[in-house]
Amino acid sequence: MAKLTFDITMSVDGLIAGPNMRPGKGLGDGGERLHEWAYGLKSFREPHGLSGGAVNADSEVLEETLRSPGAVVMGRGMFGGGEGPWGDKAWGDEPWEGWWGDEPPFHMPVFVLTHHARETLTKGETTFTFVTDGIEAALEQARAAAGDKDVAVGGGANVAQQYLEAGLLDEFQIHVAPVLLGRGVRLFDNLEPGQVELECTRVIESPAVTHLKYRVVK
Repeated sequence: MAKLTFDITMSVDGLIAGPNMRPGKGLGDGGERLHEWAYGLKSFREPHGLSGGAVNADSEVLEETLRSPGAVVMGRGMFGGGEGPWGDKAWGDEPWEGWWGDEPPFHMPVFVLTHHARETLTKGETTFTFVTDGIEAALEQARAAAGDKDVAVGGGANVAQQYLEAGLLDEFQIHVAPVLLGRGVRLFDNLEPGQVELECTRVIESPAVTHLKYRVVK
């Protein structure tokens, strides 16, 4: 069976976004610094319709990450929404179409976990399907769409925690950026002590970032 994977950039102090997430600041205050290691890479620029870019060990890791999944599962906040008036507006009578613009970088089916039913949204080569009956139903639909490729958990932290707690996540990779955010969204805040056992399967270092890959022991 295809694997369920998770791949994300994290600060040295364990944060995946800064505080005050909002439209135009999907990663919160200062959160864009987390991904500076990737912005100049060819494997990042191509999916965003840009030319050029560096080809190196970091680029190869990112290319592998982008190539392996055939579908993505993400939470409501990762798509576009969350707490506060702007989050409520995103799911109202005229729903906001998310953080990702007219040409999202996924280029594959994306399944959004939410309590708010809405019609499937197509943006460029990406379709967003909204799933209201839980993480296992979203995973089942994503696996059907992915065929023989993996399914990636796109985030955010709460969704990754749910799949870890349910024993459904097979492996994950964390890109540790040399950044201290101080406040924001922590990746592993809500897991019970000793609940998840990991095996480190790969470490790749560069001056810009450290890539840590883990297998979830089952």
